[in-house]
Amino acid sequence: MNLTTDFSRRFTLDKLDICGQVVRLSGAWRSLMQGRDYPANVTAHLGEMACVAVIIGAGLKHKGRATLQIQGGALAKLAVIDCTHELGIRGMASYVPQTEPASFADWVSGGRVALTVSQFDNNQMYQSIVPVSGLTVAECFEHYFDQSEQLPTHLWIAADAHGAGALLLQKLPKADEKDVDGWARVEQLAASVTADELTNLDAETMLTRLFHEEDIRLYEAKGVFCDCRRDEEKVKNMLRSLGRDELDQTLKQLGEIIVKDDMCNEEYRFDPAAVAALFSS
Repeated sequence: MNLTTDFSRRFTLDKLDICGQVVRLSGAWRSLMQGRDYPANVTAHLGEMACVAVIIGAGLKHKGRATLQIQGGALAKLAVIDCTHELGIRGMASYVPQTEPASFADWVSGGRVALTVSQFDNNQMYQSIVPVSGLTVAECFEHYFDQSEQLPTHLWIAADAHGAGALLLQKLPKADEKDVDGWARVEQLAASVTADELTNLDAETMLTRLFHEEDIRLYEAKGVFCDCRRDEEKVKNMLRSLGRDELDQTLKQLGEIIVKDDMCNEEYRFDPAAVAALFSS
């Protein structure tokens, strides 16, 4: 975990009653993408979703996980990104091969975008459907935050194979009382942010460049990490739960048992000797 390259950091513009959040993913994002040969636009869409998942995960009030899932899209068969309250991220995408890059709206056309928040302590889950209301991930979730949090919201996101980053702005209820033109002014300044700044600059440098005439209060950074690790014992326990007879039938048909963890891009193989060892004790 590196607080200078992989972080979520909240801030406020105190004199304007405007708040925001900066997300940057670098090493954690590259670790998540390692070994995946996704097209550039699929990588970008997934990276932008990862930034949104971190924004939501950083705001969880209880120990849990926020999961963004696209299912049944015209080009996105299945895409999942999740983020824990500790800001551990995982994700994967299954998609229809594309001859030309597709926008996010085209990618998910006809499908469903869902946000699920699960709590670890009591196993409760809450799900809401996110309307696909724009061409980009940013436009889609701007509208969602507008509606769910009842705060005017703007969101800028950029992502590629090397990194991802986001800038979130929200107008608090007393913003117009403090400065009737403040929100419009800050929106205009923030709109000048570039993809390179979003994916490469630390929060302090980027915010100072954008809002150098405003009083910026930066809060402590929270580190983001790739929450994927090889867990062979978990897979073994799952296979044991299936029973020896079912595993032996699979071995007769296929010669070995292959378990693929798409979320973490790990593969586990068990030949007859390995299966026998599962039940040797």
